[in-house]
Amino acid sequence: MNPTTVCEDTIVQEVTIKAPAERIFEALINPTEILKWWASEGKFQATLAEFDPRPGGKWKMRVAGGGCGNSGWSVVSGEYRTVEPPTLLIFTWNRDEEGHPETLVRWELEENGGVTNVRVTHSGLTSESVRARNNGWWMIVELLQAYAESRV
Repeated sequence: MNPTTVCEDTIVQEVTIKAPAERIFEALINPTEILKWWASEGKFQATLAEFDPRPGGKWKMRVAGGGCGNSGWSVVSGEYRTVEPPTLLIFTWNRDEEGHPETLVRWELEENGGVTNVRVTHSGLTSESVRARNNGWWMIVELLQAYAESRV
């Protein structure tokens, strides 16, 4: 498991992936690709992805849940703030739930010799319940790692 850092309103997750940054960045912004890897058997599966990866562009994902008491589906969406392939991706994160505040997700990729350090920072998590609901980034980076390394 990769270490997770939680500080006040922010969760930071890091992983080293044996794949080029361009490959990883593409997996983050390509709807066809994200539908392949944003899934954990018996827990959740992305079933819809609509992305317009440019500053001001909108994105939307529907995730079906199952197992672990999470049934049904949820929708997350937002707006891209910064898109700088293959090193930086920043977007807002809105969960389609009453009372869930808009937050910010930042992906930073730093490649060295075909190996990329990936850091995802989710900020604006203003309450313990919101932090708990968004504390699954360790799983997401592990899924991204497995996907990107299998496609090298």
